[in-house]
Amino acid sequence: MRVFRGFEEIDFKKETILTVGTFDGVHKGHQSILRTLINQSERLFYRNLVMTFHPHPQQVVRRKDKAPLELLSTINERLELFENNGISNVLVIPFTYQFSQTPPDVFIRELIVNKVGVSKILIGYDHLFGKNREGDISLLKGQGERFGFDVEKADVCQEKELIISSTKIRQAIKSRNLTLANELLGYNYFAKGTVIKGDMRGRTIGFPTANLHLEDDAKLLPSNGVYFVKVTIGNEEYYGMTNIGLRPTFKLNEGRTFETNIFDFTRDIYDETIRIEFLEFIRDEQKFSSVDGLIEQLKKDELTCRKKIK
Repeated sequence: MRVFRGFEEIDFKKETILTVGTFDGVHKGHQSILRTLINQSERLFYRNLVMTFHPHPQQVVRRKDKAPLELLSTINERLELFENNGISNVLVIPFTYQFSQTPPDVFIRELIVNKVGVSKILIGYDHLFGKNREGDISLLKGQGERFGFDVEKADVCQEKELIISSTKIRQAIKSRNLTLANELLGYNYFAKGTVIKGDMRGRTIGFPTANLHLEDDAKLLPSNGVYFVKVTIGNEEYYGMTNIGLRPTFKLNEGRTFETNIFDFTRDIYDETIRIEFLEFIRDEQKFSSVDGLIEQLKKDELTCRKKIK
């Protein structure tokens, strides 16, 4: 997959079919659009292209009365998901406040038509674009007639009568409903990061952990608690249990931590990038009256998780 980091990097090609959007999470609704994009590009012998934005537009033009956006996928995770779905070309548009002020007709004419080239645009059923989100399917079709490209709007994508959206998936993750979140995503929700050194406390109580540093602080993690997880290190997969929270038993006041005990694993992986897939919520984070009480609970958690390994 080729990744272009700006309009100046991509070659002009009229025979291009493209879709535009943030695609946070690259969920089942997004995947349906990507399949259509690929199938039509192969049938018509067009270049397939996904145009996406980084940072997320809501991080740049967020209203002051709204909470900061929490991302389902960092830009690198998003690119990985595009590639996994068979996309050949991705244009990452640097999203700035200045860019956000581009009128939708200018965006189409100057950037898509004149710089990238286009024969067909696929658009999500509810996608709006350009300054103040003034661009819609009607404007696109009018521009298509003017500049000679076709426009197709994707159908609503549903799962069990629920319209799939990044917002609904965020809500499911925050409420620890990983079954629903993973169904809407079409894969297990995951986070990737670099293993960093902690205080080694887990090792002293018989449960060593890999502490993860995420590449983007805006990445959404499930609510505090213990989770059954799958861990990918290089090409190897393991199971384990992850604790997200404040470690109240130790009263360290060090902020929220993200640490994983990997089952049947002893190798040093500091500074390596690993992937944690969230499979199931196990229990709330608890404060124990003693370290021994914590150890006994961790033994129960491990047994609970191991019983879930298929």
